[in-house]
Amino acid sequence: MEETRIADIPESLKNRAVIVKVSGVTRIYEVGSSQVIALKDVSLEIPQGILAALKGRSGSGKTTLLNMIGGLDSPTQGEVELFGIRLSELDEEAKTELRRQRLGFVFQSFAIMPMFSAVENVELMLRIANKQADRHKLAMRALEIVGLGPWAHHRPWELSGGQQQRVAIARALATRPDLIIADEPTGELDSTTGRQIMALFRYIAVKEGITVLMATHDPMIEEYAHMVVDLRDGQILSVRYPNPS
Repeated sequence: MEETRIADIPESLKNRAVIVKVSGVTRIYEVGSSQVIALKDVSLEIPQGILAALKGRSGSGKTTLLNMIGGLDSPTQGEVELFGIRLSELDEEAKTELRRQRLGFVFQSFAIMPMFSAVENVELMLRIANKQADRHKLAMRALEIVGLGPWAHHRPWELSGGQQQRVAIARALATRPDLIIADEPTGELDSTTGRQIMALFRYIAVKEGITVLMATHDPMIEEYAHMVVDLRDGQILSVRYPNPS
């Protein structure tokens, strides 16, 4: 394995709070009588209010690392901290509550409810997060941020693929999370729409102050991400800052 290359943190990103800290994380899966090393001694810090990308081919460890950070899986070795909280010290109920209150998730498949309108899909997430007051107002604000205010009452089949992904982003955004985790969110979109979604994530990070952590193999991310973490075979090859300001 070649030596890890870590660029100096740009001045514009210094002195920001670190909201994700990964320390020496290894994840080993037992497959029959064999062991598969999905992550090996990964350490990483992600500051607040940026668009950060985990970049690499399929099998590089991107999704496994996202699952560790989102508390959906646990390391074999090492530690993950979110907002200064060690996930290893939380039981499953506490992890679920942390995700509900402070994290948002966006996936490659849009995973929106086909029988609900755009605004109803967003309101559903607010109900799950137990947000009691002003759900409609919060849902509409989220849809307006992603440019879907005029389509609030449209059903998914009346929306394009890019618009459906914007509904999924609005749903993640509506609870005002500290961190949005997105796993290959442009994987099912054409290049033009994918570029629009990446620009939207950057806008959310810069204007809303919400950190966005995305796993992708799309080279267009280089044009939008503040920070890019290159992964291969479960290890970090480099950490770069292509668009720090």
